[in-house]
Amino acid sequence: MASTGLEHQERGAGARAGARRGAGRAEGRKSRAPIIRLVPRKPEVAALEDAGSKSARTRERILDAAAHVLSRKGYAGTRLSDVADQAEIQAPAIYYYFPSRDDLIEEVMWTGIARMREHMARVLAAMPSGADPLARIDAAVEAHLRYCLEISDYTTASIRNAGQVPENIAIRYTAEASQYGDMWRKLLQDAENAGLLRPALDPMAARMMVLGALNWAAEWWNPRRGSLDTVVRTAQSLVRHGLADHHEGGDAGSAARKPRPRKRPASG
Repeated sequence: MASTGLEHQERGAGARAGARRGAGRAEGRKSRAPIIRLVPRKPEVAALEDAGSKSARTRERILDAAAHVLSRKGYAGTRLSDVADQAEIQAPAIYYYFPSRDDLIEEVMWTGIARMREHMARVLAAMPSGADPLARIDAAVEAHLRYCLEISDYTTASIRNAGQVPENIAIRYTAEASQYGDMWRKLLQDAENAGLLRPALDPMAARMMVLGALNWAAEWWNPRRGSLDTVVRTAQSLVRHGLADHHEGGDAGSAARKPRPRKRPASG
């Protein structure tokens, strides 16, 4: 049977409609945002990560407790049972993280001086590049005292026990302390190069005496003996006046003091 014109029109219309639907689907596929599927962690991976994080926190808690005990009781008086009590764990658990008492103490000692050096580096780096060498020494005195006496049990422990621990424990501490000493060596060298130190001073001896005096504060100071601000100001004044040439330096931010004229005896 021959097809009619209407059949041709219907077929043509159907084909055009089908083409439009196909184009619409293609456009939909192009414009639709990609679907991101979140794949949950496998239970065993999540458990391992959580266990690792918990282990790290426990290790840090043991170190914090050891620093607290060591800073107060010293090397000879530090017992693992005291550390465990402070950390709120069972004493045998410490051996999971540290093979021995000396390994724990060595880590505290090294951490204390390493953090002090990092703190001092940040303080000095924050000062203006053209800062007066004596002002930098003032800042170093304050940074040392505040970090040791107010901020870090680790540093207090390392300073108070530097002369008490056996040689095998002191190896890492001594290497780090040498780097910290180099920072003070440069501070005094810069002041000497600027002509601000007393001519008769030996910089090495002066450095060791300054550090010795600052470190000794950990042996006698506590808040009942006066504010830390007062200790810092006193130390800064003593160090500045002990190091500085009176013709060049004085109190921070002030002019050098002139010597008082001597009174002449009354003539008779």
